[in-house]
Amino acid sequence: MATNGAATNSSSSSASSNSGQPPPEQPLQPGGTNMNSIVQVFPPIVELNVGGVFYTTALTTLQRDQDSLLGQMFSGKSKTPVLRDSKGKFFIDRDGVLFRYILDFLRNQKLVLPENFSERERLKKEADFFQLQEMIDSLTLPKSLSPVDPAFTVRTSVGTITISYRGTFAFGRDGLADVKFRKLSRILVCGRVTLCREVFGEMLNESRDPDRGAVDRYTARFFLKHTFLEQAFDMLVLAGYKCAGSCGSSTAGGISVDKKPGMDNEEDRWNHYNEFIWVRE
Repeated sequence: MATNGAATNSSSSSASSNSGQPPPEQPLQPGGTNMNSIVQVFPPIVELNVGGVFYTTALTTLQRDQDSLLGQMFSGKSKTPVLRDSKGKFFIDRDGVLFRYILDFLRNQKLVLPENFSERERLKKEADFFQLQEMIDSLTLPKSLSPVDPAFTVRTSVGTITISYRGTFAFGRDGLADVKFRKLSRILVCGRVTLCREVFGEMLNESRDPDRGAVDRYTARFFLKHTFLEQAFDMLVLAGYKCAGSCGSSTAGGISVDKKPGMDNEEDRWNHYNEFIWVRE
């Protein structure tokens, strides 16, 4: 009798499973997708979190290359859903800084990198991960074969760079018997942008330059990240420049009434400004 009861319960449960009732709903994955399906609905404006760096772009931009990984991810063709972070942004665990070049390539269908870009190999790995074959081919080209403006390359062989600085010499009460070392506040760099970047590379600070237009332009807002004048001269000499001239001026400060402990009086300090003109022919 117990065996017949078990058989009856088994047949009744089997019948209920075939009665057409839908199975219980499966839990959602972090991307907001049912585990039985990876179909996702994406908004026309997509907010991304790539390695902690936030981007906002159009869905059509991400779908532009259907053969790429991004094209598959944001068109529902990927085997795995796109995850979301705690703020609801679509999360991609890759280099967030280099992703800007991936996104620019999808927007413009052309590879445009800054002057003296030193992370081509890392960017190539990112392009390989996102399966952007045209970008990989562009990064594989030798640097000498990269498409550039021929008229521009002729002009970069010659040019002028002006190095200037404002400094002080402080003297003790006994005059020259207690001379302090030269103190430079900042070394300024003026000239054509491409020439300045070519000579000083990563030592160049461009944070004060508001103009981010064409590279074939001039600026008077660059300065160096160090205050070693001779190091700047050595870099210019190695780049083929020669000092064509220099000029300078100095002023003595006025007398200060109050003097605080540990501070120099203006009467003890001599301010001077100097410029050095370097030319490559």
